[in-house]
Amino acid sequence: MAKAKALQLPIIDLASSDRITTANSIRQACVECGFFYLINHGVEETLQKRAFDESKKFFALPVEEKVKLARKDNRGYTPLYAEKLDHSSSSKGDSKESFYIGPLESISSHSNRNQWPSEEALPSWRSTMESYYERVLTAGKRLISLIALALNLDEDFFEKVGAFNPPTPFIRLLHYPGELGSYDGEICGASAHSDYGMITLLATDGVAGLQVCREKCNQPLIWEDVHHIDEAFVVNIGDMTERWTNCLFRSTLHRVIPTGQERYSMAFFLDPSPNCVVECLTSCCSELNPPRFPPVRSGDYLNERFRLTYGS
Repeated sequence: MAKAKALQLPIIDLASSDRITTANSIRQACVECGFFYLINHGVEETLQKRAFDESKKFFALPVEEKVKLARKDNRGYTPLYAEKLDHSSSSKGDSKESFYIGPLESISSHSNRNQWPSEEALPSWRSTMESYYERVLTAGKRLISLIALALNLDEDFFEKVGAFNPPTPFIRLLHYPGELGSYDGEICGASAHSDYGMITLLATDGVAGLQVCREKCNQPLIWEDVHHIDEAFVVNIGDMTERWTNCLFRSTLHRVIPTGQERYSMAFFLDPSPNCVVECLTSCCSELNPPRFPPVRSGDYLNERFRLTYGS
């Protein structure tokens, strides 16, 4: 595999007092690439480290323990090769295992769908993950208000259209093994895909592997490496924001390739309420640039994407 060039992503400071300049920087990043770094986001480094440590403890459990929490309603554990994000790929599946945590009790009445490791095995696991979830959700909502400003909308626009009534945020803990054994076919840690929702805030452990393809309609696809910045989230735009903006803001193709090193990451997907209708913003279409996508309920769109990913 040819060595990819490093992609120089813009850095957005969530603590900046100059919200208009910050919103303009976000707009440029979303139009040009759909990816950027987010710093000063308010999630403490110590909390993030604790969440990574607890994630590693879970993935170190025996497989027979982990599968007791097998994924139901997109909550719980998925083993190696259980999913294929690029469903056109000929591979046997993506070489990662993961654990989904959905909306908490403080957000949604559906919180009882979450599955948790036993307190006997991992006594601090649930409380750590709930604290991390709530802190990243707060950062994500602050960022969404800036994205609204970046689109020349009121900063509470997405709240007014029902996106957060309530929101449907998910954490996905991810583990990519370093050693994969022998296999003749193509293997990706996460095969080429775009994310499904509004935005994703990704915390990484510093191990390489994340790549972005800025021009998903061109062939051959050109991949660029996304480097780690300490304490920064890697943020990317998801499909629903691309639909809202009529492709002005990009939901960019990305993947994770194996590097021979074990890798951990934590993705926070900020998705709208299932009943929120995602339709082209009037400011993003015209007679010469009509809407490219029909209106869709958020829940319907997500369910279809998950069906394709898991083949069920």
